[in-house]
Amino acid sequence: MIVGRATYIWSINIDLFVVRKSHFQRNNDKMKYNKIITALILGSILLGVKTTSAQWTGPRKKVENKVDVKYGPLTPGHRADEAMERFRNYGLGQFIHWGLYAIPGNEWEGVSARKGAAASEWIRTWSGPTAPKDWKNTYDNLYKKFNPTGFDAKNWAKQAKEMGAKYLIFTTKHHDGFALWPSKYTDYTVKKSPYKKDIVKQVVDAYTAEGIDVFLYFSILEWNNSNYIGKAPSSPEEKAKFNKFLEYTRNQLLELLENYPQIKGFWFDGTWDQSWIQSYDFTYKLEKELREKHPGLIIGSRFRNDEFGKRHFDSNGDMLGDYEQGWERKMPKEFEWLEGRDWDCVMTIPPNGWGYMKDWSGIYTKTSDDLIDMLMNCVSMNGNFVLNFGPDGNGLMHPGEDKLAKEIGDWIKINGEAVYGVRHAGLAPSKLGYFTKKEDNLYLTVFNRPVNNIVRIAVPKKAVEVPVSATILHNGQSLELSHTDIGLDLDKNTYYDIRLPNSFNSNKAFVIKMKLGKPKAQSEKLMDAKM
Repeated sequence: MIVGRATYIWSINIDLFVVRKSHFQRNNDKMKYNKIITALILGSILLGVKTTSAQWTGPRKKVENKVDVKYGPLTPGHRADEAMERFRNYGLGQFIHWGLYAIPGNEWEGVSARKGAAASEWIRTWSGPTAPKDWKNTYDNLYKKFNPTGFDAKNWAKQAKEMGAKYLIFTTKHHDGFALWPSKYTDYTVKKSPYKKDIVKQVVDAYTAEGIDVFLYFSILEWNNSNYIGKAPSSPEEKAKFNKFLEYTRNQLLELLENYPQIKGFWFDGTWDQSWIQSYDFTYKLEKELREKHPGLIIGSRFRNDEFGKRHFDSNGDMLGDYEQGWERKMPKEFEWLEGRDWDCVMTIPPNGWGYMKDWSGIYTKTSDDLIDMLMNCVSMNGNFVLNFGPDGNGLMHPGEDKLAKEIGDWIKINGEAVYGVRHAGLAPSKLGYFTKKEDNLYLTVFNRPVNNIVRIAVPKKAVEVPVSATILHNGQSLELSHTDIGLDLDKNTYYDIRLPNSFNSNKAFVIKMKLGKPKAQSEKLMDAKM
């Protein structure tokens, strides 16, 4: 199961026993890890214990035997309030990972951390032969160099608006624990850096002024906190320490709500360790308190678990939060997998780069065509697509990110009607692209243009709404549309052909907008083929 900032953190759960690969990576002890995993798998086979399959790789299995769950969901499965309706209409969002890890940029003194750290924002865990001497101590003192004189929250917000983002997820603190606001509950904050100023406030204010909603990323896990314990606390001393950490976490979250009341929700991370999992009574009460303090607050499914250790979904299969938060660098293959749940997909530009990476060479970086394809795939299944940016230590976006933001924004300005406030169209997937629907308008974003310029739309024969007219969204040009009854045996669909003019050229995906209306005539009933 993917539980952290990317696929490098995963676990095999056998009953309530959890082995985490990340711990072994930090100790550079892969052989020991492989032996334990092999023994667990063999033991589970011999004992007849079922291993838990990875989530988000297929449709969720139905829970056959319901149990009494005391610490289940606090909100209904499909909230109908104004805040959630707004969430469903976002379409495109921006994620920003920024912190001390932006200073090294996934390398140090010319040595790349690619083979020693799982990802750029995890560079504090750098180990192995390439790791610099006394690296953790060096990293923990980077706050003394944090002075992003090029940072301008208003420029960031303006760029996000030009790109078409409707909401932002911003890192208040990552796993290193360094807070980008002057928290009263720790000295490890931006206030102790040369920069000193409240970065979270600047970001929240600037994005809100541009009409972009703000969600705050918050890591529970803190590597640099002496009271944090990964395993379940066992001794009285460990329990006392971790209770201090829990109260510290509560204080910081309430502080964020008090300092920045404009925010719309939290995006939680670092909630996979057994210490947090075993604190289900505390986390249940904390979520309840956060919601009481901030009515309408939106929280994803990654925050907490039930008393049986089930994360994202409780033991009866009910979602623990307002939207499904597990679609990280991946998307469902089929709309039906979602079962009507709200969701978003957070996506990187490099393969697994969330924080700033100086060097993009030698790795594939997604193009605007890739990202627009993913965006339309998401919104066609009622999801939001959230693109990650990782500014450098001076507060500037990577030039590659600037380029992509401009290209996506140029496309959105023309085709945004097919992106915002749309819903799943209820039609069979098309090989040509993705359908979205809004009221009596059907949109097809075409990525694969037919060689014969005929865009064929399959519509159920029993449909009460069918395409009655079509235009190119790019220029408003009317297109020829005709009903085509192919006559395939046992076919439940009928077809509408839209002819693209030979003179129309586009080097990007384009949108065909169709007006829906009553069918002029029902398809003829044909005799079934004799077999």
